[in-house]
Amino acid sequence: MIEKTNHSVQDWLPFYEILDNGVIKLKNNEYIKIIKVTPINFNLKSNLEKEAILNSYKILLKTCNFNIQILIQSNKENLSKHISKIINQKQEKILEYSKNYIDYIQNLNQEKKSSSKNFYIVIKKSQEQNLKENCDDSILINNLTEEYFIIKECLSRCGNLATSVDTKYEAEKILESFFNIRKIINKRSLNENK
Repeated sequence: MIEKTNHSVQDWLPFYEILDNGVIKLKNNEYIKIIKVTPINFNLKSNLEKEAILNSYKILLKTCNFNIQILIQSNKENLSKHISKIINQKQEKILEYSKNYIDYIQNLNQEKKSSSKNFYIVIKKSQEQNLKENCDDSILINNLTEEYFIIKECLSRCGNLATSVDTKYEAEKILESFFNIRKIINKRSLNENK
């Protein structure tokens, strides 16, 4: 008879610990740091500005001689509050335009053209590198911070704002938004219906 083993979700997740400074230690002795990026609207830039931005991104990619991962998280917008404000209009002429506008934004939302996006860059350091160099974990975490500042400087040349995730709470919220999306959606719906 084959023994059945029960595994929990925690066994499946690669995370060992989230440190107070927001750095995440993985089970395979790697450390990751999450960087939040506030994007620019590239389409609104002139051709000259676009060329300068693309050249700045090339510099970023050449400068980062370390592993980076770019994550984009799309979230469908809940427009119920916005729609309820429109419906509460009292004038008849406005009501007719309001109904057309509500149909328009609902169609956009269903086609996912009104979703919000969160942008992140993840950088990673392996403890194996530290063992070869006889370094402790604090040096590894300092190396992650140095790499963050390199990315931040390069992205600022492009017009982007990059901020480090520096608290355990913030790192937990970001991970939860990726791994427990249904819970996040239900919370949003409850908060917006109040």
